[in-house]
Amino acid sequence: MTDDLVWETLDSRTSYTCEGFDVVTDTVRFPSGEEAEFDYLSEGQSVVVLPLTGEGDVVVIEEWRQPVGRVNRAVPAGSIESADADPANCVARELEEETGYRPGAVEHLTTVEPANGFADAVFHYFVARDCEPTGEQDLDYNEDIRVETTAFDALVDAAREDDLRDGRSMLAVLYFELFGGEQ
Repeated sequence: MTDDLVWETLDSRTSYTCEGFDVVTDTVRFPSGEEAEFDYLSEGQSVVVLPLTGEGDVVVIEEWRQPVGRVNRAVPAGSIESADADPANCVARELEEETGYRPGAVEHLTTVEPANGFADAVFHYFVARDCEPTGEQDLDYNEDIRVETTAFDALVDAAREDDLRDGRSMLAVLYFELFGGEQ
């Protein structure tokens, strides 16, 4: 890059690894010429799915979230695996694993970098229409997920009332409300 704001990466190493993410330490040179270390979370890319049934309800999950100490209501989301050549390929797998639902048509909504000041995460948002409960959940050992359906308007109301706390889900619902078209 030729932009005068670009930092030069002199060295990069993984300082800590655990299931779900790494902490990467880069040695960088700032445009001023000063050098420093910069740490960030590396967790890769994920899909976030707004699954709509044929009746227009949304398939939602409830799951314990240890960092905030409570059960969290959300839409399904999951990591893109190396076998997924395209993020859209991941949607059906993640949706069925977490909810037991299979999607009909899948449409890309948007892609965001939710915390690019301290993480390299990339979220690819999709709406999955005509979802049907024809599959079975296939949860990871550390997942306990309750599945239910709710009206889309109820999720919009939950966002308005500060009751939809999961950021990925909040963005999916509000983005779809603003730009997603007909439910």
